[in-house]
Amino acid sequence: MSFLLDTNICSAHMRRPSGLMHRFVQHGGQLNLSAIVLAELVAGAHLLPDPASRLAEINDLLSAMRVLEFGTSEARVFGRLRGELKRSGRTVNPLDLMIASTAIAHDLTLVTHNVKHFEYIRELRIEDWLSG
Repeated sequence: MSFLLDTNICSAHMRRPSGLMHRFVQHGGQLNLSAIVLAELVAGAHLLPDPASRLAEINDLLSAMRVLEFGTSEARVFGRLRGELKRSGRTVNPLDLMIASTAIAHDLTLVTHNVKHFEYIRELRIEDWLSG
């Protein structure tokens, strides 16, 4: 099984690498990052007074995984999901929906601590590596 890491998992790993290191080692070669998550991480780094060290941590993180672009197949999943959700009266943050669409398009399990953000996306497989 391969995984797509959400922003909060990457942030937790950069704050306390030992907390998730066993998972990163256990699933080495099976970890992926959405370009959307990368954008969120870089934006977060630029909120800091001196982003250089956080940007270096992000680069280290990138060396251990593949970055998946948001392209045509992801956009088609996004459009379908957004339409289905709107039709049922539900909404999901557009960036979260883009991340979920990437996971679905690539048949990946999303690793997130924000499980509630994705609860309406039934076909999405989710794991929380920070709980319990």
